[in-house]
Amino acid sequence: MPCFRCGARQTDPVRGASPWRRGVRADHQVLVCPGCQTAHDWADDLDRCAACGSVALVCRLGEVECRDCGHTREAVRDDPRPADLVPSSAVPRDDRGLSEEVAAALSRVLRRGPAG
Repeated sequence: MPCFRCGARQTDPVRGASPWRRGVRADHQVLVCPGCQTAHDWADDLDRCAACGSVALVCRLGEVECRDCGHTREAVRDDPRPADLVPSSAVPRDDRGLSEEVAAALSRVLRRGPAG
C-alpha cells in the first residue's frame, strides 16, 4: 500500500518499529511515509475519533477503532477504494520495477538466492 499523500511505496523496514504511520481516511486504512510526516499538517487529512479526536485509528474487519481510547464504530464505505486516497499525480506511471522488488523481497523472506 503506498503513502496516501505522495504515493511512495513502503520498502522492507530495518529491524524495529516502522517509521511509517497508519491512519484512516474515508473509512479506509492508509499509510503515511516518513517524508510526509515531516509536514506540519500531515494528519489534517485523516479521519478523527468521534470520542476523543485522535487520529490514531485503525480500520479492520469493517470497523474503525481508536488506538488511544478504544472507541469503535462500523466503517461506512460507499466505494471500496476512493480514488482520492492517493493523488493521481503521486501514482507511479511505470511499475516495471515493482515485480523485481517483489521477487527480491520474496527471495529474502524465503531465504533463496537472487531472483533470476
